[in-house]
Formats: sequence, structure tokens, C-alpha cells
Amino acid sequence: MKKEKVEGKVEGKVEGKEVISVAKPKLHQTYLVESAWEVCNQVGGIYTVIRSKIPTMIEKWGDNYCLLGPLLGKEINAEFEDIQKADNIFFKAVVALRKKGYKVKYGRWLVMGRPQVILLDPHDAFYRLNEIKDELSKNFGIPKREHDDLYNQVLGFADVATELFKQLIKKNTVKTPIVAQFHEWMSVLPILNLNKLKHPLRTVFTTHATLLGRYLAMNDTEFYHQMDKYDWQKEADHYNISSMVQIERKAAELSTVFTTVSEITAMECRHLVGRNPDILLPNGLNINRFLAYHKVQNLHQKFKEEIHEFVMGHFFQSYSFNLDKVMYFFTSGRFEYLNKGYDITLEALKLLNKKLKKAGSDMTVVMFIITKRPVWSINPEVLHSRGVMGEIRKNCEEITKQIGKKLFSVAASSHNDHRIPDLNQMVDDYWKLRFRRTIQSWKGDKWPIIVTHNLVDDAKDEVLSYLRQNNMINSPDDKVKVVYHPDFINPTNPLFGIEYSDFVRGCHLGIFPSYYEPWGYTPLESIALGVPTITSDLSGFGAHVVENIKNHEDRGVYILQRLKKTDKEAIEDLAQTMFDFVGRSRRDRMVLRNKSEDLSEEYDWSKLTLHYEKSFRMALGNLISKS
Repeated sequence: MKKEKVEGKVEGKVEGKEVISVAKPKLHQTYLVESAWEVCNQVGGIYTVIRSKIPTMIEKWGDNYCLLGPLLGKEINAEFEDIQKADNIFFKAVVALRKKGYKVKYGRWLVMGRPQVILLDPHDAFYRLNEIKDELSKNFGIPKREHDDLYNQVLGFADVATELFKQLIKKNTVKTPIVAQFHEWMSVLPILNLNKLKHPLRTVFTTHATLLGRYLAMNDTEFYHQMDKYDWQKEADHYNISSMVQIERKAAELSTVFTTVSEITAMECRHLVGRNPDILLPNGLNINRFLAYHKVQNLHQKFKEEIHEFVMGHFFQSYSFNLDKVMYFFTSGRFEYLNKGYDITLEALKLLNKKLKKAGSDMTVVMFIITKRPVWSINPEVLHSRGVMGEIRKNCEEITKQIGKKLFSVAASSHNDHRIPDLNQMVDDYWKLRFRRTIQSWKGDKWPIIVTHNLVDDAKDEVLSYLRQNNMINSPDDKVKVVYHPDFINPTNPLFGIEYSDFVRGCHLGIFPSYYEPWGYTPLESIALGVPTITSDLSGFGAHVVENIKNHEDRGVYILQRLKKTDKEAIEDLAQTMFDFVGRSRRDRMVLRNKSEDLSEEYDWSKLTLHYEKSFRMALGNLISKS
């Protein structure tokens, strides 16, 4: 077997053998394992955190960096490439596990940076689930939880992951320091297991949102004002999440370094988890994927035209408005009606409508609400209208070709008459009739519907209920129109046919006034795409902007104050911010788009991974060189 090379200085000889003083490695020469439930497994925002950070991590750690996640679903083969053989401790540990009978995948994640990944099958430990639960109860006082598939998978994954870390430590014959970072409660159990076994692994636990905090925020409108008054055990029992909450609390206690993503979640940690975070790790993006530099305005114009086509298809069969005097606002994200601020957004839109009418504004605002909901299908009326729009376009193109040929012939043959002839006479009767019939079959008196899909539970949907109860149903007199699109936007979407990022580029303003948002990627993505955004001081991103970015409104980020204001005050502020934005000149908006994109560069991982490195240095302490 090939011996690993030991770097160091020969200090002398004892009994004829060289004594080597091994120099402490620098940070990026250590081994780094990053473990998360969302490695190669998209569930929520942590997937974006992990995936977008990879290129920067690879640039600094190279193959000393490895990701660890659960082996779930057959789709993994589409984004995973096996590595058959490698000369490093990760592969050696994988081989050792396979010899013990574990199903382990080791290879490259086929994303930018192509990092090493180890995927472990939670089911490999299912044969001893009861034993695992007994051990957690006996050693850490964590109550047993039955009949929960996700919880069982988490326990199974943790059990196999613990064995992997034991093998990594065993195969690390030159004793290069290893630091392991664990994201959220679903990956964190190895900290408990290894601490019990007194292994020398240095650990960083990063919580992106406390589990109990998320439940409380969804159910208590006074969450932020009485955070210090909650009895965490009582509340965890009430929501039947005691086992998970206790895992989270114990991992925070036993981790070498405890971290979270924002000052907002740090407040939760202090009161609900029982440990103040050692350092904050703000989330970033790989901004190079988004930057368009001087093309920002061109791309906005290009994709605004795509949205225009949808809007014409959706609204113009009933009535029309001036597309040169229209603004596209949008909000998107998980459907959490209160947490994501959909409630106050709708209230503010209602107020904005009144303000624009009162001011006699000639502007129209079309608000898109993009989220994922259970649906039966696209509404046939919407799909039909889109189809007829295609037919109208085809007719117009054929008529244009016909006129072009005949007009050229007339112009070339004319000697004294330089006037443009009657173009109507250049169109064949066939195309005149087809054009007229298509328009007549499309136009109608029915107002445009407010939702593009047939929802599974239409009557109980909170967005639809609000719109109907408040008569926000796309009246011709309304200055604010609403399009509720309960599905993702992507190139296969028959209503838009473009990427979500392209849709965002075509809009004018993103609106994300969240009540509970540990970080908030949607407003950050918005400015990265050159679109100004509204977020709140209760989002991690918003709080970070307030603390770190001067004159942020002049750079395209508006922060709605919700922490110290009532909902009524926040609604009025939000409506006024939107009203003022509508009043901006086209030139002002162009400048703001460029400034928004420039600001997003402050949130590139090339800058923000410095916080991660600081946490790793804290964890490794005197094991690494200070240089």
C-alpha cells in the first residue's frame, strides 16, 4: 500500500531514527467535509446555499473538500458521476464502508465546480432503528418518535454517516486536521454520536432557521415580541416536534463552533436553542452566473417583450391598456401566506390601486404571484387565449409578407406617384376573412381571470380568497391587475416558455416583505438579475443590508420595517414605496437596474466564504498555522 507523504523538518535522530517535526498545515490544507440533507437533493433554500458556494470552495480547498448527503431517489444518476478509484482518505473510507456492506456512492456532483460527493443510503441502518432510538434516549434524553418516515431516514443517514467519519479518522494516518460542517438538524446527529465516542473531529453546526422558530412564526403573530417568553419544551411538545428540537439543541451544545446565517436567526438561537451563535455566516450567490454588465437594459427589454406577449394574451381579449405605460411587479417563493408576507402584499396592492386611481395615473401595474400549489391543470380559458394569440401572430406575419411583396412591386414600378398606396387593397380576401374571424372568436366581455390554473382546493386558497373577497378581480377600471400563477416558470411552461431568471429580468420590481425569513434568496436573486427589490427587516438578507449597505434604497433595495411597526403601518409603507416606484421616470429605473446588479456583487461567495473560513479557524484552533 502506498504510504502517505509526511511533510516536515528533520530535527535529529533518536536511536538511529529520524525525528520529524510536522509543520501545522494552513487552513486550506486541512480536510473539509460539508454535510447537508440537500446535497444532490433539492428540498429548499439550503440546496442553493450549498450548490452556489461550491466553485469558491473548490477554488480554495480542491479535493480536500468533500460533500456528504443522503442517497435518495433514482434521479441522482442524472447529476452524479461515479469515481471508480482515487488515492485519498475519502475513497479509502468509502471502500471500508462498502466492505461492511453499506451502499455508498462516491463521485462528482455535475454542477459548477464538480465537487467530490459521498452519498449514504439511510435504509442501510433501518434494521437497527429501534436500537438507534434507544441510544439517543439513553445517552442524550431525546424522546423516541414513531411513525415518521423523514425522522427515520434522518436517523438512518446519521448512523451511516457516523461510521463514515470514524473511517475518515482511521484512514487519516498523517493526522491532517478534519473539520466537518453540518447544516440543519437533519444532518447534525453525527456530532452527538462522535462526541460520545470522544473522536477528534472538529465540528461546525450551521442552523439556517430553528425548527421551533419556524413553527411559532407560522402560528403566532407576536412571535418576535415575545421570543424570550416561550417555554421551548412546552412549545415543542405542543407542535409534536420535541425529538427534532432536542437534537437541534444538543448539537448546538456539543458542536465545536455554532453558527447561523443572520442576526434574525441568532435571536431565535439565543432564546429557543439555548446557545448564542459564535459567528454569523451570511448566504451568498455565485454572482457570475447572473451578471450581465452593460447588457442589463437590453436583457430587460428582451424579456419584457416576452411578458408583454403573455399579458396581451391574458388581458387584451377583454380590454387593453398601453404597454408603454405598464410595470411588472412580482413575488415568488414557497407558499407560506403569512411568513412570506403574501398577506400584507395583497393589502398593499389594494391600497396602491386606490392611490393610482386617486392620482389619475396613466400607469398600469400587473402583479405576478408565483408560487407552487396543488393544481389539476392550466385553466382551459387561459390556455385557449394563449393559443389564439399564436394564431393571430401567424395571421399577422402572413399578411405582412403579402403586403411587403406587393408594396415592393408597386414602389419599384411607380414613376411619378410616391405616396404609399392603400395597403388594405394588398391583402387577399382569404387573409382578411381569416384575420377577422380569429379576432372575433377571441374578443369577449368577460374579465380576465385572476388565476392561471385550476387549484385542487380552490375554495380554501388564501390568496384566491383574499382577491375575491376584496373585489380584486381585474376590473377594466383597476390600475393594479393580478396574475396568480401557482406553478414554477420554466422553458416548458406553455404560458411563458422562458426561464424563471429571464422572467425576473423582464420585470420592474420584486416584492418580498417576509415576516419570517432566516435569509431570503429571492430578493438577492432579484438584484443579481438587475431588478430592484423590496424586502423586510425581518428577513436575514434585509437585516444584513440595513447593517452593512449604506444608501441601499439608491442601490435598488428597499427595506420595509416590520419589526417595530404594526401590520397596518407596514402595509401603508409598502403601498407608498410601490406608488413612489411607479412614479419614477424610465431613466431613473434604468439607472437603478444597473445599481442593483452592482450591489449584488457584495453578496458573491468570493467575499462571503471568508466568514466560513473564520468559523473553520475557530473550530480548528491551534491545529492549523495562523498564517
